[in-house]
Amino acid sequence: MTDSAREADVIVVGAGPAGSTTAYYLAQAGLDVLLLEKATFPRDKICGDGLTPRAVRQLIAMGIDIDAPGWIRNKGLRIYGGGVKVELPWPELASFPDFGLVRARTDLDEILAERAVTAGAELLQGTNVQAPIIDERLDRIVGVTAKRDGAEVEYRAPLVVAADGNSTRLSLAMGLRKREDRPMGVAVRRYYTTPRHDDDFLESWLELWDGDRLLPGYGWVFGVGNGTSNVGLGLLNTSGSFQNTDYRAMLRRWTAGMPPEWQFTEEFATGPIRGAALPMGFNRQPHYTRGMLLVGDAGGMINPFNGEGIDYAMESGHLAADIIVQALARPTAAQRERALYQYPRILKEEHGGYFTIGRLFVQMIGNPRIMSFLTRHGLPHPTLMRFTLKLLANLTDPRDGDAADRVINAMTKVAPAA
Repeated sequence: MTDSAREADVIVVGAGPAGSTTAYYLAQAGLDVLLLEKATFPRDKICGDGLTPRAVRQLIAMGIDIDAPGWIRNKGLRIYGGGVKVELPWPELASFPDFGLVRARTDLDEILAERAVTAGAELLQGTNVQAPIIDERLDRIVGVTAKRDGAEVEYRAPLVVAADGNSTRLSLAMGLRKREDRPMGVAVRRYYTTPRHDDDFLESWLELWDGDRLLPGYGWVFGVGNGTSNVGLGLLNTSGSFQNTDYRAMLRRWTAGMPPEWQFTEEFATGPIRGAALPMGFNRQPHYTRGMLLVGDAGGMINPFNGEGIDYAMESGHLAADIIVQALARPTAAQRERALYQYPRILKEEHGGYFTIGRLFVQMIGNPRIMSFLTRHGLPHPTLMRFTLKLLANLTDPRDGDAADRVINAMTKVAPAA
């Protein structure tokens, strides 16, 4: 039985970083916002938990107190590869802070959702969205059906934001399929009690060794600051090993070769190995169609260079909210649609060229010989590695930057945004 529960200006489906950021900015602008989350906080999400300066900038913009207990700062990126260890501080830029953060997603997502509620959004937890409600006359989404407290309910709004992650049931129901020409990754991670929990560098391993055998993929060790570290690895579908790899076994084999004092063993694990897919490079499009906008993982907004998604999730949420606010202020349906169609265009202007270069990059490093060559010949050169850090983390000043900034900005401008 359907209970017509509530109407709003905008419905946001999913209270991860993308959805909560969208809801926060919409509510701040005075709109009536429903934020629907299928789980109940606190809830876990598979992630490395590392936040580069690009993500930190978004947290600061939302007024998050990053000096409160529970946040651990980092100075930069430590890279292992080719028998070399390199520490690269985050660049000093006008556009971004010069530090990163780590915060477990069990905390981070709840903090962001609470921030949206403080701004005026209504958060409904334990609300599992089932399907879009389509106005057949307009061929347009006008709400969603959901299961809540065992009952089927309806929520209606003239605009719906799909922030429901990689699986994005809502997008699939609206006929949007993944683009097979975009990279996809898989990541697994586990928490370990370790003396390395308060490391002030994010750590990236470009080579994963199982004794004398080189494993496919890349790894990370991020100190969470609460007595544990997040240890994980990722593999891209450009690798020949993508389809036939036991990722959990691979993580165990890799960590077995770590120094015993780091405690990355079964005895010190705080939970199971968990994994998730990483949709990259705008792998689901269009980002606006028939009354629905895609933000974050639902729109494949993970950086192909480094697997980072939280910053792009929050940026897309902020942009989507700005566009929606402007659109809903227009007096006619045609004018509202013109405003809404700016969303995918601006997204591609902002990130399309950069993601295109990223797709080429992951095609190259899918070949282990190329990856080995780049690792062994690139890591010993500090200037090259500082350039690489800026490129991989997408950290440049748009104006008045240094030579590296100008080269990277020029590359992303000339690359086609598809």
